[in-house]
Amino acid sequence: MYTRVQTARNKWGGSLGAIDSWLDDRQQLIVSYCKLAALPPFDTKRTTLPSQANVQEFCQLMVDYLSAGHFEVYERIVSESATNGTDSRKLADSLYPKIAVSTDLALNFNDLYADHLSTRHSGAFDRELSELGQALEQRFEYEDQLINTLYEKHNDSSVQA
Repeated sequence: MYTRVQTARNKWGGSLGAIDSWLDDRQQLIVSYCKLAALPPFDTKRTTLPSQANVQEFCQLMVDYLSAGHFEVYERIVSESATNGTDSRKLADSLYPKIAVSTDLALNFNDLYADHLSTRHSGAFDRELSELGQALEQRFEYEDQLINTLYEKHNDSSVQA
């Protein structure tokens, strides 16, 4: 996941302020996810549930990231495709339902764990966190396709921000 952010930053960084900010948010989300999941280079020997504060931090970053995508970046892509051609709009229309699957999964995770992680959920937590990580990975791939389209087809002075 992290290398995907670095690749995206190298490819599209500096082309659009909203994308730069969104990629920064993505990086923070990935780091928080890795800490929560105890993935390297973080604590790889987690034997208990993470703290409620760490779960809340991750969930807040995740909800902020999802919101920025839906209400800033996706809207920008739709508005640009409306003025600069239909190819981007077709791609966006085909990818939004796929992205929505991960949104639903993420919001469900947030509802379940953001405010009340408990030992009764301990068996499901790691499994659901893993499923969420896989869904986010797929989401990032779809989002990168949208960003690439915006960058390649609409990279002119009207897109710079």
